[in-house]
Amino acid sequence: MSNAAYCFDALMDITARPKTVFVRGEGSWLWDDTGKRYLDFIQGWAVNCLGHSPPSVAEAIATQAKTLITASPAYFNAASLELATALVENSAFDQVFFANSGAEANEGAIKLARKYGALYKNGAFEIITFEGGFHGRTLATMSASGKKAFEPLFEPKVKGFAKARLNDIASVRELISKNTVAVMLEPIQGEAGVWPTTDQFLRELRELTQAHGLLLIFDEIQTGMGRTGKLFHYEHTGITPDIMTLGKGIGGGAPLAALLATEEAACFEHGDQGGTFNGNSLMCAAGLAVLEQVSKPEFLRSVVDSGHLLERELQRLSTRHGLGEVRGRGLLLALDLKLPIGPALVAQALDKGLLLNSPQPDALRFMPALNVSREEIAQMIDQIDVMLTKAGAARRVA
Repeated sequence: MSNAAYCFDALMDITARPKTVFVRGEGSWLWDDTGKRYLDFIQGWAVNCLGHSPPSVAEAIATQAKTLITASPAYFNAASLELATALVENSAFDQVFFANSGAEANEGAIKLARKYGALYKNGAFEIITFEGGFHGRTLATMSASGKKAFEPLFEPKVKGFAKARLNDIASVRELISKNTVAVMLEPIQGEAGVWPTTDQFLRELRELTQAHGLLLIFDEIQTGMGRTGKLFHYEHTGITPDIMTLGKGIGGGAPLAALLATEEAACFEHGDQGGTFNGNSLMCAAGLAVLEQVSKPEFLRSVVDSGHLLERELQRLSTRHGLGEVRGRGLLLALDLKLPIGPALVAQALDKGLLLNSPQPDALRFMPALNVSREEIAQMIDQIDVMLTKAGAARRVA
């Protein structure tokens, strides 16, 4: 089908999209319906952790589809048991609930914390979250988020989410009350512009929550599955949260997410949580293929090496063009542009066959495949260098 034959109005208009229509992907590359090729440093917002259509994931899905796609959440299936066991063995958690999206996993984490409060903390239900945080687009996860654009939407919000300031332990302490049951945060705030927590802040947060008998929830939808050079970000800190959520990269492009909890925190009773497609065999087979590759020590070392290379090259760009800091960890990085030129750079890059993301007008965010090559990093850097050079010349003329 040619571009002209598509009815773009058939899809709800929920975001600004260019009229580019992608039809094929392989590794770090996408092709549109005209045959034009694009170097992808977004990868579905850190979803395609092994790149587009990785053979291991495609083969796992194809094989599983011929055997069993889904039975029913009322029964066990082999793929979900195997993936849950592998996640438990590779983490500090004891139990797993599978979901279809990161928002659904975070919604489950909120419900689990409130259940814990009902059972063990005299009905405490409030969860401290953070300014700038992003946890999804359900009513509860939007309420938990600290995104300014969400504040006027879909009122009334779900109550019970007080907002602290990132890396400010005093602001958390001030919000704790008898109704507080948990603290929930992203180790790196992605949508806000890639703002990392410090390891020291997370350690202080763990001490504070333990002192008050509160649950600590890590939203690792974006940082999990090797993105920061460890399988899970919490491993950088030497602490363990009580609850962790995964999404995006866990399916390698397939819609899969997970809610993990320690035995003490896993207090759902029958009927509290469920979902028709949760833990279906097809998606769990994809997750197994991803975890098998991403959990290998040599693979994680390569992520660290690629992250260091990308960080150095971005810092070089910053110095050359008089830009700001490079933020983040591993292969989740941002370049501070100092000026609101991000959207313009994204549009120029698309025209040149490069996919970039500007989560805030003054920043570019980089979320390449975890197996991105040195050559692909160099090509992306060269293209941004050219665009920034032209942008600088244009400003000087103006």
